[in-house]
Order: sequence, then structure tokens, then C-alpha cells
Amino acid sequence: MKKLCIIRDICRSISDFENEFQKTHNLCLNEGMVLCSLKERRLSSGEIAKQINLTCSNTSKLIRSIEDKGLIKRVLGEEDKRQMYFSLTQKGILKLTDIEEDKIALTGPLSKLG
Repeated sequence: MKKLCIIRDICRSISDFENEFQKTHNLCLNEGMVLCSLKERRLSSGEIAKQINLTCSNTSKLIRSIEDKGLIKRVLGEEDKRQMYFSLTQKGILKLTDIEEDKIALTGPLSKLG
């Protein structure tokens, strides 16, 4: 039962963070995690799905939403033109910088993470 209570507190802390994240950045937490995943390199839709632990279907909807906001762009594969990759736009890079510099406090058990 102790584990369950700890998980409950962690979920509450994540929910608190997500609400503040949404207000501050006008993005849901999953959208922010996609931007974070694309920080270092371009990824395919399947690779993004694995990075953020979502189904391919949910990832596709998420990618479309972030594309509509102008934060990511599609890039054709260099070797296989049928392969589609995603990378940050300049606007996406600026948004990610803003996210990395925000001062949203972590609460509860997450506050120990810094």
C-alpha cells in the first residue's frame, strides 16, 4: 500500500506541473516532451512514440498539433525518400529554450529532483 500512496503523490505532482506547464507555454506536457526529444536530432514518428511512450496513433495526432503550431517540420529521409523525419523549426528551438529556462516549481516528491 505504501508504494501506491507514493505513486499517487507522484501523479499529483506531475499533474500540478502539467497544469502550470500548459498555462506557461501553451503546450501540453506530451508536446513539450516531443520538443525535448527532438533537441539533439531528427526522429521518425515511431522513434518519437518510443521516446515518449505513446502509441503510434496518439503520436501522429500529437505531431500534427505541434506542426500546426509551427514548432516542428517534416524532413524526407536522405537514403529512403519514403521515410519521414521530424525536426525542430527555428520557432521550436526558441520555444524549447524558453521551456528549459522556465521557473515552474516541482512539487511533492518531484521537488527533490531539483
